[in-house]
Amino acid sequence: AMLVNRVGDFGLALGIMGCFTIFQTVDFSTIFARASAFSEPHHYFIFCNMRFHAITVICILLFIGAVGKSAQIGLHTRLPDAMEGPTPVSALIHAATMVTAGVFMIARCSPLFEYSSTALIVITFVG
Repeated sequence: AMLVNRVGDFGLALGIMGCFTIFQTVDFSTIFARASAFSEPHHYFIFCNMRFHAITVICILLFIGAVGKSAQIGLHTRLPDAMEGPTPVSALIHAATMVTAGVFMIARCSPLFEYSSTALIVITFVG
């Protein structure tokens, strides 16, 4: 369960670091205001001599974080263990907060996702 949860944490952390690298802030309103300027094709991350559109990379990393936290298919193996908590209340808290937190984050970041059609296609097929 710990390893599977770290996949989501890793994607979320890299997405936040990417936001800070590109936008120089982690404030939502500032990122959303600056996103249109970075949606142009000449803003890239270069990795292994390959160029990746910066906003697309950030959006996909944030989505990986949401998938990991929401226990979607492929990363759902920790969910039955978490539901065997010592009390029904802990299972209810887990179901009411952790699983829906990823969906809330994607909805909250939707102005950023609008600038990446590739990330939206990935979300459509995976989520």
